[in-house]
Amino acid sequence: MKKIISVVGARPNFMKIAPLHRAFIPHAGVVKHMICHTGQHFDENMSRIFFEELELPQPDFYLGVGGGSHAEQTARIMTGFEKVLLDENPDLVVVPGDVNSTLAASLVASKMGIPVAHIEAGLRSFDRTMPEEINRMVTDILAGYLFVSEPSGLTNLRKEGISEEKMYHVGNIMIDSLVHYLPKTENTTAMNNLGLQTRDYVLVTFHRPNNVDLKEKLNELVHFLNRLSERKKVVFPVHPRTRINLEQYRLIKELKSRVILTEPMGYIDFLSLTRHALLVVTDSGGIQEETTWLGVPCITVRDNTERPVTVDRGTNVLAGTNLHRVQELAGEVLQGKTKKGEIPEYWDGKTAERIVQILLRKL
Repeated sequence: MKKIISVVGARPNFMKIAPLHRAFIPHAGVVKHMICHTGQHFDENMSRIFFEELELPQPDFYLGVGGGSHAEQTARIMTGFEKVLLDENPDLVVVPGDVNSTLAASLVASKMGIPVAHIEAGLRSFDRTMPEEINRMVTDILAGYLFVSEPSGLTNLRKEGISEEKMYHVGNIMIDSLVHYLPKTENTTAMNNLGLQTRDYVLVTFHRPNNVDLKEKLNELVHFLNRLSERKKVVFPVHPRTRINLEQYRLIKELKSRVILTEPMGYIDFLSLTRHALLVVTDSGGIQEETTWLGVPCITVRDNTERPVTVDRGTNVLAGTNLHRVQELAGEVLQGKTKKGEIPEYWDGKTAERIVQILLRKL
């Protein structure tokens, strides 16, 4: 019996590990798959909602590390996870994405001689001011199994001199969750509760520090949302850090009534709003992928993206952070000038099955 521990820490991780857990269930006779939740995501209520919605079992291990600086958080995850590994001595540790939990778990496992598998390997923004970029790069050096979601991942890993035999182009595991849960979006009341009609609103998300931490930038964002709301209703599920800053700078009252603020949403509700939006404006990573699969126009308010296939082949437009430019691009979409995209290779809802088959063969 092989023992595998998957590590989750923040919201996006749950959507990546849920399909993997389901794919391991038919092989319960040969693999014991366990989940360690580091507690990096500080909203415990949201974590609970995600576990329930994604039909994940209660985590086998919960570290409860909470917030803090990057160094504090990483250190607490490392000391907590080391105890788990000493007790369990697994055959493999699986880490998804690019959060601090991914880096910390990879470091501990590697130093203890336990193999690491990285889901979403090889993605690069080429911007080392982003903490996620450091996490991705270090994890890819340490991991023995690199599961790649798009062709750029293979190119980047080769350029970094990583052995070809470690790389597996398996597709996008986030899309596994999207395909699996899409039927459930028919039953959600999110749109009705907000008084929305299909293709008659813009969905926005902003949480990156360079977009929401400085008063000047946040003030520009508020004006941008107000101007956008003159054309279409704007739905804005507000990330906790964004809400704190909006309140601290007393800008929340400046938003017009057609900018509809909501609390952070569960996965199913948010997927429903994404699916039916006329346009999504975001600084997120994963949302670029979901909109590409759904065929929904997306404008990414960043200077770079670690998911270039969403721009090259998908519906995503990389706009930079000049909100006047974003306003122009949004206006084009609202006038019906939309980019035709296509679904990238292996984004078919079967990525987790491919990963499990590789691991069963190799382990």
